[in-house]
Amino acid sequence: MRKINYKLIVSDFDGTLIDDRQNVPERVKEAITEYVKSGGVFAVCTGRMLRSILPQVRKLGLSGLVVANQGSVIAEIESGNILKSSSIPYSEVAEICKNIKELNQPVNIYCGDNLYTDIPKDNEYLQLYERIVCVNAEHVNELMAEFVMKKRLNCQKIAVLVQKSERDALYSELNKRLGDRFDVTCSAKELVEVSPKGETKGEAVKYLCKRFDIPLEKCVAVGDNLNDVSMIKVAGVGAAVGNADNALKQIADFIAITNNEGAIAQIIDKYGFA
Repeated sequence: MRKINYKLIVSDFDGTLIDDRQNVPERVKEAITEYVKSGGVFAVCTGRMLRSILPQVRKLGLSGLVVANQGSVIAEIESGNILKSSSIPYSEVAEICKNIKELNQPVNIYCGDNLYTDIPKDNEYLQLYERIVCVNAEHVNELMAEFVMKKRLNCQKIAVLVQKSERDALYSELNKRLGDRFDVTCSAKELVEVSPKGETKGEAVKYLCKRFDIPLEKCVAVGDNLNDVSMIKVAGVGAAVGNADNALKQIADFIAITNNEGAIAQIIDKYGFA
Protein backbone atom coordinates (compact mmCIF):
# COMPACT_ATOMS: atom_id res chain seq x y z
CA MET A 1 0.00 0.00 0.00
CA ARG A 2 1.13 3.52 -0.76
CA LYS A 3 1.63 6.09 1.98
CA ILE A 4 -1.19 8.62 2.33
CA ASN A 5 -0.44 12.35 2.06
CA TYR A 6 -3.71 14.29 2.17
CA LYS A 7 -5.96 12.16 4.33
CA LEU A 8 -9.36 13.41 3.10
CA ILE A 9 -10.46 14.09 -0.47
CA VAL A 10 -13.93 15.57 -0.90
CA SER A 11 -15.38 15.59 -4.41
CA ASP A 12 -18.39 17.11 -6.04
CA PHE A 13 -20.37 14.59 -8.09
CA ASP A 14 -21.91 15.99 -11.30
CA GLY A 15 -19.38 17.56 -13.62
CA THR A 16 -16.52 16.46 -11.37
CA LEU A 17 -16.53 12.81 -10.30
CA ILE A 18 -18.73 11.58 -13.15
CA ASP A 19 -18.23 12.30 -16.83
CA ASP A 20 -20.71 13.93 -19.18
CA ARG A 21 -22.29 10.55 -19.91
CA GLN A 22 -23.12 10.16 -16.19
CA ASN A 23 -20.50 7.45 -15.68
CA VAL A 24 -17.53 7.21 -13.32
CA PRO A 25 -14.46 6.61 -15.51
CA GLU A 26 -12.70 3.30 -14.79
CA ARG A 27 -9.41 5.00 -13.92
CA VAL A 28 -11.28 7.11 -11.35
CA LYS A 29 -12.87 4.02 -9.77
CA GLU A 30 -9.46 2.36 -9.56
CA ALA A 31 -7.84 5.46 -8.06
CA ILE A 32 -10.54 5.82 -5.40
CA THR A 33 -10.30 2.13 -4.49
CA GLU A 34 -6.51 2.30 -4.09
CA TYR A 35 -6.70 5.52 -2.06
CA VAL A 36 -9.32 4.15 0.34
CA LYS A 37 -7.56 0.79 0.74
CA SER A 38 -4.38 2.69 1.60
CA GLY A 39 -6.17 4.49 4.42
CA GLY A 40 -7.48 7.66 2.79
CA VAL A 41 -11.01 8.97 3.29
CA PHE A 42 -12.92 9.77 0.10
CA ALA A 43 -16.23 11.62 0.40
CA VAL A 44 -18.80 12.96 -2.05
CA CYS A 45 -20.34 16.38 -1.44
CA THR A 46 -23.13 17.23 -3.86
CA GLY A 47 -26.11 19.42 -4.55
CA ARG A 48 -28.19 16.31 -5.24
CA MET A 49 -30.80 15.20 -2.75
CA LEU A 50 -29.89 12.22 -0.55
CA ARG A 51 -32.32 9.92 -2.35
CA SER A 52 -30.44 10.62 -5.58
CA ILE A 53 -26.82 10.39 -4.41
CA LEU A 54 -26.99 7.51 -1.91
CA PRO A 55 -27.35 4.73 -4.53
CA GLN A 56 -24.52 6.28 -6.54
CA VAL A 57 -21.95 6.27 -3.74
CA ARG A 58 -22.99 2.77 -2.69
CA LYS A 59 -22.43 1.63 -6.26
CA LEU A 60 -18.90 3.04 -6.01
CA GLY A 61 -18.30 0.91 -2.93
CA LEU A 62 -17.77 3.93 -0.71
CA SER A 63 -18.38 3.83 3.04
CA GLY A 64 -18.49 6.52 5.69
CA LEU A 65 -20.43 9.70 5.01
CA VAL A 66 -22.04 11.46 2.06
CA VAL A 67 -23.08 15.11 1.87
CA ALA A 68 -26.23 16.08 -0.03
CA ASN A 69 -28.31 19.19 -0.78
CA GLN A 70 -25.32 21.59 -0.90
CA GLY A 71 -24.21 20.62 2.59
CA SER A 72 -27.50 20.79 4.45
CA VAL A 73 -27.78 16.98 4.74
CA ILE A 74 -25.07 14.57 5.90
CA ALA A 75 -25.76 10.85 6.14
CA GLU A 76 -24.10 7.50 6.72
CA ILE A 77 -23.69 5.66 3.43
CA GLU A 78 -24.18 2.11 4.72
CA SER A 79 -27.25 2.69 6.87
CA GLY A 80 -28.67 5.82 5.26
CA ASN A 81 -29.02 7.33 8.75
CA ILE A 82 -29.09 11.11 8.64
CA LEU A 83 -26.59 12.71 11.00
CA LYS A 84 -27.32 16.32 10.13
CA SER A 85 -30.21 17.96 8.33
CA SER A 86 -31.08 21.64 7.97
CA SER A 87 -34.08 23.05 6.18
CA ILE A 88 -35.82 26.30 5.34
CA PRO A 89 -39.11 26.87 7.23
CA TYR A 90 -42.16 26.55 5.02
CA SER A 91 -43.16 30.22 5.30
CA GLU A 92 -39.76 31.24 3.95
CA VAL A 93 -39.90 28.53 1.27
CA ALA A 94 -43.17 30.07 0.10
CA GLU A 95 -41.54 33.48 -0.03
CA ILE A 96 -38.70 32.12 -2.17
CA CYS A 97 -41.18 30.44 -4.51
CA LYS A 98 -43.07 33.73 -4.91
CA ASN A 99 -39.88 35.53 -5.86
CA ILE A 100 -39.04 32.90 -8.45
CA LYS A 101 -42.53 33.07 -9.96
CA GLU A 102 -42.31 36.88 -10.12
CA LEU A 103 -39.34 36.28 -12.43
CA ASN A 104 -41.46 33.91 -14.58
CA GLN A 105 -39.38 30.85 -13.78
CA PRO A 106 -40.41 27.30 -12.84
CA VAL A 107 -39.86 25.96 -9.32
CA ASN A 108 -38.54 22.68 -7.94
CA ILE A 109 -38.59 22.10 -4.19
CA TYR A 110 -36.70 19.38 -2.33
CA CYS A 111 -38.29 18.17 0.90
CA GLY A 112 -36.64 15.09 2.39
CA ASP A 113 -37.00 12.32 -0.19
CA ASN A 114 -39.63 14.22 -2.18
CA LEU A 115 -39.13 16.40 -5.23
CA TYR A 116 -42.03 18.65 -6.22
CA THR A 117 -42.20 20.66 -9.43
CA ASP A 118 -44.58 22.99 -11.25
CA ILE A 119 -43.01 22.04 -14.59
CA PRO A 120 -45.41 19.92 -16.70
CA LYS A 121 -44.52 16.24 -16.53
CA ASP A 122 -44.27 15.95 -20.31
CA ASN A 123 -41.59 18.64 -20.44
CA GLU A 124 -38.48 17.14 -22.07
CA TYR A 125 -36.15 19.28 -19.97
CA LEU A 126 -37.71 17.97 -16.75
CA GLN A 127 -37.66 14.39 -18.02
CA LEU A 128 -33.94 14.66 -18.76
CA TYR A 129 -33.32 16.02 -15.27
CA GLU A 130 -35.33 13.18 -13.71
CA ARG A 131 -33.28 10.61 -15.65
CA ILE A 132 -30.01 12.18 -14.51
CA VAL A 133 -30.89 12.36 -10.81
CA CYS A 134 -32.92 9.11 -10.88
CA VAL A 135 -35.83 10.72 -9.04
CA ASN A 136 -39.33 11.27 -10.40
CA ALA A 137 -40.82 14.61 -9.47
CA GLU A 138 -44.38 15.03 -8.25
CA HIS A 139 -46.19 17.65 -10.31
CA VAL A 140 -47.90 20.45 -8.40
CA ASN A 141 -50.91 21.83 -10.28
CA GLU A 142 -51.22 25.07 -8.29
CA LEU A 143 -48.99 27.93 -7.21
CA MET A 144 -46.03 26.36 -5.44
CA ALA A 145 -46.09 28.96 -2.67
CA GLU A 146 -49.70 28.05 -1.84
CA PHE A 147 -48.92 24.33 -1.99
CA VAL A 148 -45.97 24.80 0.39
CA MET A 149 -48.07 26.76 2.89
CA LYS A 150 -50.94 24.28 2.75
CA LYS A 151 -48.65 21.27 3.26
CA ARG A 152 -46.28 23.13 5.62
CA LEU A 153 -43.28 21.85 3.70
CA ASN A 154 -39.92 22.69 5.21
CA CYS A 155 -37.40 22.20 2.41
CA GLN A 156 -33.67 21.60 2.13
CA LYS A 157 -33.44 23.32 -1.25
CA ILE A 158 -35.38 25.25 -3.87
CA ALA A 159 -34.09 25.10 -7.43
CA VAL A 160 -34.81 26.61 -10.82
CA LEU A 161 -34.20 24.65 -14.01
CA VAL A 162 -33.21 27.44 -16.37
CA GLN A 163 -31.89 27.90 -19.89
CA LYS A 164 -28.09 28.21 -19.86
CA SER A 165 -28.28 31.68 -21.40
CA GLU A 166 -30.54 32.88 -18.55
CA ARG A 167 -28.68 31.34 -15.61
CA ASP A 168 -26.28 34.15 -14.70
CA ALA A 169 -28.94 36.87 -14.84
CA LEU A 170 -31.33 34.81 -12.68
CA TYR A 171 -28.57 33.98 -10.21
CA SER A 172 -27.70 37.67 -9.90
CA GLU A 173 -31.32 38.73 -9.38
CA LEU A 174 -32.13 36.04 -6.81
CA ASN A 175 -28.91 36.75 -4.98
CA LYS A 176 -29.89 40.42 -4.81
CA ARG A 177 -33.36 39.57 -3.51
CA LEU A 178 -32.56 36.67 -1.20
CA GLY A 179 -28.81 36.44 -0.68
CA ASP A 180 -28.79 38.20 2.68
CA ARG A 181 -30.92 35.44 4.26
CA PHE A 182 -30.27 32.37 2.13
CA ASP A 183 -27.42 30.80 0.17
CA VAL A 184 -28.03 31.37 -3.54
CA THR A 185 -25.74 29.42 -5.83
CA CYS A 186 -25.41 27.43 -9.08
CA SER A 187 -24.61 23.72 -9.23
CA ALA A 188 -24.77 23.38 -13.01
CA LYS A 189 -25.08 25.50 -16.13
CA GLU A 190 -28.84 25.00 -15.97
CA LEU A 191 -29.50 25.31 -12.23
CA VAL A 192 -29.89 28.16 -9.78
CA GLU A 193 -30.48 27.01 -6.21
CA VAL A 194 -31.50 28.46 -2.86
CA SER A 195 -30.59 26.69 0.39
CA PRO A 196 -30.31 27.44 4.13
CA LYS A 197 -27.89 30.23 5.00
CA GLY A 198 -24.52 28.92 6.15
CA GLU A 199 -25.30 25.27 5.35
CA THR A 200 -22.73 25.16 2.57
CA LYS A 201 -20.35 22.59 1.20
CA GLY A 202 -17.57 24.44 3.01
CA GLU A 203 -19.26 23.89 6.37
CA ALA A 204 -19.81 20.24 5.41
CA VAL A 205 -16.07 19.83 4.74
CA LYS A 206 -15.34 21.24 8.21
CA TYR A 207 -17.84 18.72 9.64
CA LEU A 208 -16.13 15.83 7.80
CA CYS A 209 -12.68 16.89 8.98
CA LYS A 210 -13.88 17.03 12.57
CA ARG A 211 -15.70 13.72 12.26
CA PHE A 212 -12.62 11.91 10.92
CA ASP A 213 -10.15 13.90 13.05
CA ILE A 214 -8.33 15.24 10.00
CA PRO A 215 -6.90 18.79 9.94
CA LEU A 216 -8.44 21.04 7.27
CA GLU A 217 -4.97 21.59 5.83
CA LYS A 218 -4.77 17.85 5.05
CA CYS A 219 -8.01 17.93 3.04
CA VAL A 220 -8.45 18.35 -0.71
CA ALA A 221 -11.78 19.60 -2.09
CA VAL A 222 -12.62 19.32 -5.78
CA GLY A 223 -15.47 20.85 -7.77
CA ASP A 224 -16.69 22.41 -10.98
CA ASN A 225 -19.27 25.09 -10.17
CA LEU A 226 -20.23 28.02 -7.95
CA ASN A 227 -21.73 25.83 -5.24
CA ASP A 228 -18.22 24.42 -4.73
CA VAL A 229 -16.61 27.77 -3.94
CA SER A 230 -17.04 27.48 -0.16
CA MET A 231 -15.35 24.09 0.09
CA ILE A 232 -12.58 25.08 -2.32
CA LYS A 233 -11.82 28.00 0.00
CA VAL A 234 -11.76 26.09 3.31
CA ALA A 235 -9.82 22.99 2.24
CA GLY A 236 -6.05 22.79 2.48
CA VAL A 237 -6.03 22.34 -1.29
CA GLY A 238 -8.92 23.56 -3.42
CA ALA A 239 -8.96 22.05 -6.89
CA ALA A 240 -11.09 22.81 -9.92
CA VAL A 241 -11.61 20.35 -12.75
CA GLY A 242 -10.68 21.52 -16.24
CA ASN A 243 -14.32 21.96 -17.24
CA ALA A 244 -15.10 24.11 -14.18
CA ASP A 245 -16.74 27.51 -14.16
CA ASN A 246 -14.11 30.23 -14.63
CA ALA A 247 -15.05 31.82 -11.30
CA LEU A 248 -14.04 28.58 -9.54
CA LYS A 249 -10.82 28.24 -11.50
CA GLN A 250 -9.79 31.72 -10.44
CA ILE A 251 -9.72 30.80 -6.74
CA ALA A 252 -8.49 27.20 -7.07
CA ASP A 253 -5.03 26.13 -5.93
CA PHE A 254 -4.87 23.58 -8.74
CA ILE A 255 -6.69 23.14 -12.05
CA ALA A 256 -6.95 19.52 -13.10
CA ILE A 257 -7.89 17.87 -16.37
CA THR A 258 -11.61 17.60 -17.18
CA ASN A 259 -14.17 15.26 -15.65
CA ASN A 260 -14.28 13.35 -18.94
CA GLU A 261 -10.52 12.78 -18.71
CA GLY A 262 -10.64 11.44 -15.17
CA ALA A 263 -9.78 14.52 -13.12
CA ILE A 264 -10.34 12.82 -9.76
CA ALA A 265 -7.78 10.12 -10.61
CA GLN A 266 -5.24 12.83 -11.42
CA ILE A 267 -5.95 14.64 -8.13
CA ILE A 268 -5.73 11.45 -6.07
CA ASP A 269 -2.37 10.66 -7.66
CA LYS A 270 -1.06 14.20 -7.12
CA TYR A 271 -2.27 14.85 -3.57
CA GLY A 272 -3.54 11.60 -2.13
CA PHE A 273 -0.21 9.83 -1.84
CA ALA A 274 3.15 10.91 -0.45
